[in-house]
Amino acid sequence: MHQNTQALTGTLFLVPTPLDFGCELETPTPIENLLPTHTIAVAACLGHWITENAKSTRAFLKRVNAAKPLSHPIQSMDIQELPRAIHKKGDHTAAQTAGFDTRKMLAPALAGHDMGLVSEAGMPAIADPGSSIVRTAHSLQIPVEVLTGPVSMVMALAGSGLNGQSFAFVGYLPQEPTARVARIRELESVALKMGQTQIFIETPYRNAAMLEALLHSLRPTTWLAVSSGLTLPSRAKGNTHQSAPVQQWLKMGSRPDLTLPTVFMIGA
Repeated sequence: MHQNTQALTGTLFLVPTPLDFGCELETPTPIENLLPTHTIAVAACLGHWITENAKSTRAFLKRVNAAKPLSHPIQSMDIQELPRAIHKKGDHTAAQTAGFDTRKMLAPALAGHDMGLVSEAGMPAIADPGSSIVRTAHSLQIPVEVLTGPVSMVMALAGSGLNGQSFAFVGYLPQEPTARVARIRELESVALKMGQTQIFIETPYRNAAMLEALLHSLRPTTWLAVSSGLTLPSRAKGNTHQSAPVQQWLKMGSRPDLTLPTVFMIGA
């Protein structure tokens, strides 16, 4: 751990977490198999947190403690939650951040304490809230350090065989069926015309409906890649990564385990 002694501020650490949040695993993978030693060591030293969900952060810290004893009891930690209104829409614009004071949340760093920014799974501020905290830290000249750990979109893209030189993450698609199909076809058009891989996610209980919509909306020759259960124990019904043209998907005998966190990709 280190302090920015010249400016008398702490550092804001972006702390990635395991991707198995919300998965009812009898024996979760040991955290040291999922996060580097340095990331675990930094997390174990922090006593001030900004988080998507305090309950999941406490569960994460218990897993950290099993690998590296915490410097502060969890009960004594300062854990601030980001507003739920920004969890899916993001918090990177002024309109979306209206209603909560990011400067106030970073007060411990301004007082000289290192802080952690954490989401429920994966890298904070990537497909999760937190970008407004990072932006405010920069405006306040608080040092920002990103720790190494899993980022589901990047892992999924690497395992897809689709274009990794040009890609876009577009978040969630509409839930309403007609609007969802229209968005799927719009993303397909971009993927085919520009060669740009389109990456998106859905909540697990809607994954099966999403896959069916994709298979019945995309062209037969369009590539569809699905990555599910990234970094989870091999309990999935299918492979972690499945990638093929839609016409081949329709003939497949096995499908991904869509009850697990899943990333979808469309490509040429």
